[in-house]
Amino acid sequence: MAKRELIPAKKEKAHERVKTFRNELAEYRQQFEGLKRDREEQQTSVNRTELLGRRPHHASTPENPYSNSSQAAAQSSPFRPANASAFGASPTDYNRETHALREQTFMSSTNTQLDEFLDRGRAVLGDLGQQREMLKGTQRKLYSVANTLGISGDTIRMVERRAKQDKWIFWAGVIIFFVFCYLVVRWLR
Repeated sequence: MAKRELIPAKKEKAHERVKTFRNELAEYRQQFEGLKRDREEQQTSVNRTELLGRRPHHASTPENPYSNSSQAAAQSSPFRPANASAFGASPTDYNRETHALREQTFMSSTNTQLDEFLDRGRAVLGDLGQQREMLKGTQRKLYSVANTLGISGDTIRMVERRAKQDKWIFWAGVIIFFVFCYLVVRWLR
């Protein structure tokens, strides 16, 4: 755009602006690289501190890391966690025990809930069986009442056949309805 300018003063001013923008861009890039380097150094320092802070580094590492001499030094160490037990239980043992306790209580509560669900299922199944027997008894009574009123066995069988046909018609209608709904949903997408 500066090259297309016709007035020499404006052209020179535009070139100066471009030069200024380029210098500022170079400075910003240098600052960004410096900040990026500082951030990486800080992250490296944090990672190093975290890795080295996991064990006391004031004493040299013995050949046998499980020896008791390092345990005595570690108990008097300023880096020793505050919740460590003086009786030999380390914080990891404490955490492991609390985790195992939480897991055990979770498993026992889950077991109790499963038992309750199974009991409810058994009760519902028993209730359904009782209702079935009650409905069968009601059906028998209705047939006996119908027979005493003079309705013939053929008429009763015809009514039962019609009830079966109605059931099949109902389920066919349900299937056709769901297929229709599926096709409408698919067509609208």
